[in-house]
Amino acid sequence: MRVVIERFRTQADCDKQINGILWVFDEEDEIVFHCFTLELPYKENKQQVSNIPYGEYDVKKRNSPKYGDHFHILDVPNREYILIHQGNYYNQTSGCVLVGDNLADINKDKVIDVTNSVATMKKLNSILPKSFKLQII
Repeated sequence: MRVVIERFRTQADCDKQINGILWVFDEEDEIVFHCFTLELPYKENKQQVSNIPYGEYDVKKRNSPKYGDHFHILDVPNREYILIHQGNYYNQTSGCVLVGDNLADINKDKVIDVTNSVATMKKLNSILPKSFKLQII
């Protein structure tokens, strides 16, 4: 199984965030799932205010009281506890990756949010293995 986050900028992103698509490929390299992502923009990989650098990372499933079942992106240079977790708005990321099934301005602040994040995380948890490689492009 191969997992890729492809980042892109939308017109509404401004300086607050970057959206993308998370692709899940099977062993035959066929797409088996995709969802949208929301991250902070890159600000020199600074903790709490920046997304992580492009590259390949090991990821493991994790559980916490705050986020329930989610994913921990490991070995990010100079960073700890970078997660893929539920959330809809850029102010819920703190440098992590949020996932949802679509993009929309849910709270009408003129910034694009991800939608149905809880259901999207449940789907990801049901199809992704306990550990995998993530490529961010």
